[in-house]
Amino acid sequence: MHVFDSPDFDDHEQVIFASDAATGLRAVIAVHSTALGPALGGCRIHAYADEADAARDALRLSRGMTYKAALAGLALGGGKSVVLADPARDKTPAMMRAMGRAVERLSGRYIAAEDMGATVADMDAMADETAHVTGRSPERGGVGDPSPWTARGVFLCLEAAVRLRLGRGLAGARVCVKGLGSVGWKLAEALHGAGAALTVADIRDDVAARAAGAFGAAVIPVEAALAAEVDVYAPCAMGGEFNIDTIPALGAQIICGAANNQLAEAADGGRLAARGALYCPDYLVNAGGLIRVAQPPLGMDEGAALARLEALPRTLETVLAESARSGATPAEVADALARRRFAPAAG
Repeated sequence: MHVFDSPDFDDHEQVIFASDAATGLRAVIAVHSTALGPALGGCRIHAYADEADAARDALRLSRGMTYKAALAGLALGGGKSVVLADPARDKTPAMMRAMGRAVERLSGRYIAAEDMGATVADMDAMADETAHVTGRSPERGGVGDPSPWTARGVFLCLEAAVRLRLGRGLAGARVCVKGLGSVGWKLAEALHGAGAALTVADIRDDVAARAAGAFGAAVIPVEAALAAEVDVYAPCAMGGEFNIDTIPALGAQIICGAANNQLAEAADGGRLAARGALYCPDYLVNAGGLIRVAQPPLGMDEGAALARLEALPRTLETVLAESARSGATPAEVADALARRRFAPAAG
């Protein structure tokens, strides 16, 4: 892969390829920006097709973290690391310690956190080798699993979007949640508690069946989720789902979910708008987990962190109002707002 020529390269400050023969570690660490502070971002563990696929994901995700931190009002930049491994089969504590050593070599420019395929225990293992890791267990001075905060932020933003578009609360609103991992399950749980009518989709049949029992949810195949005739589609799995081929099939009026990088390319924001869909920028609505893991490195107390979490729907309302006024897409408005916050500091 030619990193500099990649369409996902966005003047990243550093892109590092790390390996450790003894543990089988192969990883990419991308530091997009440290203009506002050290680059904080999760360590994703996934069975990527190859290193080019992994590098593309690291580039896109790290850029999104810069924008996410800026919109959340945090003194942090954006980074991301990805490990080329099947988390269920290949991951070991020794591999995670090797990943910790790779992070340590960046001398604090990048702070790792939990992400898809990684656990609090993995962060503890990395912390054996570096202080530059957050999302550790409380016993190790961390805040634990950030997924409840991510889910809470998405829930609050989804509630605001439904109120804005549909002029009603969540009771009776039809919501399809795709992906019932840590965040998706907690989001579905909160939506059920608010009286929403749930449809769920997950690649694991047993998890989907459990959601049907717990939430009275209808279960559909994952390939049918995007076209489900619902009020809100909440993608909570992998990104890149909305593209020129899939958008015409969209069945929902509102998109608000936890998945990162939901648009395959920038032009897809315009395609969603032309379709009549209200897109809630993913890196805004899913910032709750970042706020949570930012507490230790920023010395932020619980009250201040909660205030930032509760402010996410207000920021979304500002973005959507400006989008309606100007005709720019929500993604364009959110991007511009984030750049106003971090780009001047880089000058």
